[in-house]
Amino acid sequence: MLALKNKIRLTRKTLCLEKKSYLCFFNICIMYQDLLRLVLPAEIADNFDLVNLQTLGDTLHFHLDEKLVVPEEYKEFSLSPNGFYAVSAVSDFPLRDKKVVLHLRRRRWVDDTGKSYSREWKLVPEGTRYSKEFAAFLKVAFGYIPDTCTVA
Repeated sequence: MLALKNKIRLTRKTLCLEKKSYLCFFNICIMYQDLLRLVLPAEIADNFDLVNLQTLGDTLHFHLDEKLVVPEEYKEFSLSPNGFYAVSAVSDFPLRDKKVVLHLRRRRWVDDTGKSYSREWKLVPEGTRYSKEFAAFLKVAFGYIPDTCTVA
């Protein structure tokens, strides 16, 4: 009987630890998402998941994949994920004296007939490879968006 009580206590303690671990993990995930919203453009932070972060020389490389959420405009179709399009590189504001490059992979969707669908993102101004906010900053600072610049 005593051994059974000890097992029950151990089980309760284990459950309590698992619950605390889960809550701690949940809080870390919330803080992580909040940090990404501060660092990345809002549209990217809300719709893409960070899958890798690399520091190569004086450049930070954020590798992001589009979230696995069916686009609102295609809800009436029976879509399933079908991989990603090629990576698009977008320059963003520097962080801690390091250039920032966002490597974005847009998700591809396919319906039952094999027709391919995807979201239409307006993440960069036409003719640039800069995030909208960074391009607007460069335009104000320099009067145009320079191709080569110490901050870009």
